[in-house]
Amino acid sequence: MIKIGNIELPDHPLLLAPMEDVSDPPFRRLCKAHGADLMYSEFISSEGLIRDAMKSRMKLDIFDYERPVGIQIFGGDEEAMAESARIVETVQPDLVDINFGCPVKKVVSKGAGAGVLKDIDLMVRLTKAVVNSTHLPVTVKTRLGWDEDSINIDEVAERLQDVGVQALTIHARTRAQMYKGHSDWTHIERIKNNPRIQIPIFGNGDIDSPQKALEYKETFGLDGMMIGRAAIGYPWIFDEIKHFFNTGEILAPPTIKDRLDAAKNHLIWSMEWKGERLGIVEMRRHYTNYFKGIHGFKPHRLKLVTTDDPIELLALFDKIAEEYKDYIIE
Repeated sequence: MIKIGNIELPDHPLLLAPMEDVSDPPFRRLCKAHGADLMYSEFISSEGLIRDAMKSRMKLDIFDYERPVGIQIFGGDEEAMAESARIVETVQPDLVDINFGCPVKKVVSKGAGAGVLKDIDLMVRLTKAVVNSTHLPVTVKTRLGWDEDSINIDEVAERLQDVGVQALTIHARTRAQMYKGHSDWTHIERIKNNPRIQIPIFGNGDIDSPQKALEYKETFGLDGMMIGRAAIGYPWIFDEIKHFFNTGEILAPPTIKDRLDAAKNHLIWSMEWKGERLGIVEMRRHYTNYFKGIHGFKPHRLKLVTTDDPIELLALFDKIAEEYKDYIIE
């Protein structure tokens, strides 16, 4: 059993990565239903929270059925991070996570996210400010370093543990790599094998199949793994990995009905949480992933992304289900 503060997780838990414009409550609800053990909000700007920015505040929405769940914050100012941690505590998540890994230019240019990898002393001060401002467990997600010539994750792991971080997730790429090239989990394995490190260490990067998940589990010996892009439009990845861990067998892929039901529920929950119009519009980015590889689906996808009326949309799902009722996914 893996513990983060008082949170008890199963052996080798599967974590859903915090992904901007993806990891909202409707998406998390689907992933939870299909086996995610621990989930995080989209990352939230500490400055935005303090300004009471509506989008930032909305990201604080969590629900009991998705627990355990963490709220992830980012920023480059100690006072702002401390204050945002106090705000986060009021909605009673199970933990607070700090993002020191986002490689996007608009975040990095503000001295936040992966930008902090250039200044470990600042990273430690920001982390300590959060730890001292909340009674919740504090965890961190980061990268190996800024670039290949400045991989500093060994020092980062020890110093973050020393100031009270209770788990560390490491994306096995540098900031310079963004999301390209291969992730290198040997660096994370080295952290896990460091006798000074006592906190859970989770790996992130390139887990996209049950076979790869088992290979990485057995090769690197980490406490668990975080899955991000592979879950977009495919929440079944968590069930499939767990089944393969337990039996060595590959689950049958989700049927077209499974995919339609998941996408339909995702749409309904999005409309309920965001409002009809925004829920419909923001759901459109997900259809390509839900129906990837389905022969002849392009005309249906075009209708899904151009239909504005919710009643027509839901009827369209039923019509597609009837048309594809005998379709077999190979």
